[in-house]
Amino acid sequence: MEAILKSGASALIAYSTHYFATKIYNYICVPDGIIGFLGGLVTTGSPVCQTGIQIISNTQVSYSSMILMGITRIIVDIVAPNYKTE
Repeated sequence: MEAILKSGASALIAYSTHYFATKIYNYICVPDGIIGFLGGLVTTGSPVCQTGIQIISNTQVSYSSMILMGITRIIVDIVAPNYKTE
């Protein structure tokens, strides 16, 4: 049970980081509207915005990997419910 809680907490942290990084990137680097469009030509190359893109990309990969591993674990448990490694 502890492993399930830790896995869930890890997924929640990865998703939350991804979500908030995306919102901050949108607000700072490419705000909505024509001003954001024109300003984005300059700001998207800044170190802050590049770091934001890296965080968004890496947390997306981490979160999708966690989801894939969770689904895979469920499938394995269905296919081989009594298999034990000891």
